[in-house]
Amino acid sequence: PLLCGMAKAKYYLLTCDTLTGEEAERNGLVSLCVDDGQEQARALEVAVQLAGMAQAAIRWTKHTLNHWYRQAGPIFDASLAYEFYGFGGPDAAEGLASHREKRAPSFDGPTSE
Repeated sequence: PLLCGMAKAKYYLLTCDTLTGEEAERNGLVSLCVDDGQEQARALEVAVQLAGMAQAAIRWTKHTLNHWYRQAGPIFDASLAYEFYGFGGPDAAEGLASHREKRAPSFDGPTSE
């Protein structure tokens, strides 16, 4: 939710839909998307651009933005713990078994309260 907003986060986490690079960029999950084979060249362009800028300003901007992210740490830790809790239930085992056996899953685990 921190990067793409609650609505998009819920959609992709609940549906498990695959994202293309273009969709990831549009949703704010990556900085930019480039054509296959152009990654190194574009990364070098960005690096050269940043190297030519005021390094103190870049350093303090990075520090400020990273500090903002660190404030969300406890929320991230709690949400990750809940996700792991869900991975251990009977529905997780059924999901893996149905995928392995190439059949539709039959989820009988407890529902959310």
